[in-house]
Amino acid sequence: MQALYVYVIVGAVLAGFVQGLSGFAFGMVAMSVWAWTLEPQLAAVLALFGALTGQVIAALTVRRTFDKRILLPFVLGGLVGVPFGVWLLPHLDIVLFKVCLGTLLVLWCPAMLMSQHLPKITFGGRAADGIAGAIGGVMAGIGGFSGVVPTLWCTLRGFQRDTQRAVIQNFNLSMLAVAFAVHVASGSIGRSVVPLLALVAAAVAVPVLLGARLYIGISEAAFRKIVLSLLTLSGVAMLASAVPALLQRS
Repeated sequence: MQALYVYVIVGAVLAGFVQGLSGFAFGMVAMSVWAWTLEPQLAAVLALFGALTGQVIAALTVRRTFDKRILLPFVLGGLVGVPFGVWLLPHLDIVLFKVCLGTLLVLWCPAMLMSQHLPKITFGGRAADGIAGAIGGVMAGIGGFSGVVPTLWCTLRGFQRDTQRAVIQNFNLSMLAVAFAVHVASGSIGRSVVPLLALVAAAVAVPVLLGARLYIGISEAAFRKIVLSLLTLSGVAMLASAVPALLQRS
């Protein structure tokens, strides 16, 4: 049991710092640690709660004004996706999901990182933003991964650092709150999980504040590099935990 607590704390501390710095990626970083020892559904619930706790702290620490017209399509799409993600979690092949998502991140993000002059995507308008939000909502319900696809989409849109941070921060906060409420209402969070939730909340607080403080001092270019590098590393971690399990099946 003590080893379990150590893994939970280590995953929460690392993920909290990354979330405070980038505004997302708690679930992906935490799952890269917890996937080795925790059951998938337990890890998903802890990741969702940790991400929500971190977003609340970060939102109070790094406040940015935002354009409601930009944020609204993401949120509306996400609200459609969250219930489907919560329903999908018990039926989902987590290993295969992580292989597919990890492969996408490992191939796509380095290409974006190495390209100095990415063309901005202007087609699709609010409908495309809503689709990105819907996918983020589904992934929030699955395990707190709400920020992955919207972050990629905002980067492709060419949003400035503060605009992207504001969209992702507020989108994540909304989606994670709704997803956690749906999990609670569905009865999927038992009393035995509550001590672990409290442990995650305690472990997240300080690292999130440290990451948020570091964010304030970084440049636009540095922020873009950090975001894409974190997404790449998250993809590598996902593949490292999922590929061996997939190979064992065959």
